[in-house]
Amino acid sequence: MALLNLKAILGVANQHQFAVGAFNAIDSNFIDAVFDAAGETQSPVIINVAEVHLPYIDIYATSDYIRKKAEQVGVPTCLNLDHGLTLPTIKTAIDCGFSSIMFDGSSLTYEQNIEQTREVVELCQKYAISVEGELGAVGGDEGGALESMADTALYTNVDQAVDFVQQTGIDALAVAIGNTHGKYKGEPKLDFERLAQIHQAVSIPLVLHGGSGISAIDFRKTIERGICKINFFTGMSQSALQSIEKDVTNHALSQKYNYYLMMMENVQQAIKQTVAEQMQIFNSINKATYYG
Repeated sequence: MALLNLKAILGVANQHQFAVGAFNAIDSNFIDAVFDAAGETQSPVIINVAEVHLPYIDIYATSDYIRKKAEQVGVPTCLNLDHGLTLPTIKTAIDCGFSSIMFDGSSLTYEQNIEQTREVVELCQKYAISVEGELGAVGGDEGGALESMADTALYTNVDQAVDFVQQTGIDALAVAIGNTHGKYKGEPKLDFERLAQIHQAVSIPLVLHGGSGISAIDFRKTIERGICKINFFTGMSQSALQSIEKDVTNHALSQKYNYYLMMMENVQQAIKQTVAEQMQIFNSINKATYYG
């Protein structure tokens, strides 16, 4: 199946009130685990490749591998540049066949965010590539800080959201409503009323970053209020690390000549289970058939 852009994959989710999980790819174990979960659950899926991870991975080889896996598995798939920050990286992603670009201008002034996001939209429209923008500042550090808190002063403003969508022409909007990257310090406190107001005010699908650590109940509340894409990575990484820690202390396993391969197989299974659990929570199970 050919890759879908973000507008196409989220349009169906928006119509049928479910969310598509956006899971980060950092190596073949993560990619295989996500596609195994998507294939078994028949869930549409978004594969994120984050600009912050590019020092550790080859974007050309990774994107080739993802496209081939998408063809093999046959579920609706979108390949998304996650938190794209620079124009050279965005152009590289376009050259690599990405079907979606998430441009993160949240550190810019409001006017600069509009201007640069609009430039990315105009560039991507030439290639039928969707663009996700971000307004407000999601808590935490996309670069890897493990724990974080949200700043209420940086939540997405409803009136600005309307103006931002109109001026940029984006296909999806990432909102800040108390969500953070990494693990939450304490219990997440999401501003559901603000989310509902944004959903009523704008006509495009909404995106929740910082999915790891949010309860199933709260996830479903966000989906009811317009969230159609949920970014999820820290929980996958934690599952992988826990699997490795368990196997490193397993003396019997360490005596095997293929110790490393067995560890990686267990890592992949742990990630797959975590991803499948999230797909169940996001209500995307068996929704692949909705794409025709």
